[in-house]
Amino acid sequence: MNPIGRTAWPLLWLPLAGRAADASSPASAGNLLQVLFGLIVVLGLMAAAAWVLKRIGAMKPSTGTMIRIIGGVSVGSRERVIVVEVADQWIVVGVAPGQVNALATMTRQESPPSAESTTAPPNFAAWLKKTIEKRNGN
Repeated sequence: MNPIGRTAWPLLWLPLAGRAADASSPASAGNLLQVLFGLIVVLGLMAAAAWVLKRIGAMKPSTGTMIRIIGGVSVGSRERVIVVEVADQWIVVGVAPGQVNALATMTRQESPPSAESTTAPPNFAAWLKKTIEKRNGN
């Protein structure tokens, strides 16, 4: 068996335990604070850069896109009906959390009438209803 008894084995690690106590000196605590401060500064710079990029991206409208949102109306707390223009088609889309459904398609029309017009409906919901009824022949 081993010449060093089981009770003597932990005594061999005592010099290493003394070195571990030296590692927790005030100089190590200062180094830790310096590393934490550097980490906070780097994370702050990353957050600031992400915010700036988001603001710049939101300010530039995307030109040359084939899809354009014509209008929409809220039909519930989290549901909307949106008219999307793709090439020469208008697609009426129902949007709910986790799903998007195409409700109807129609050929591209002139822009929705404005509220200032005397013959036009006062809002998009009424205009959409009128257009769908006209399309269905009701």
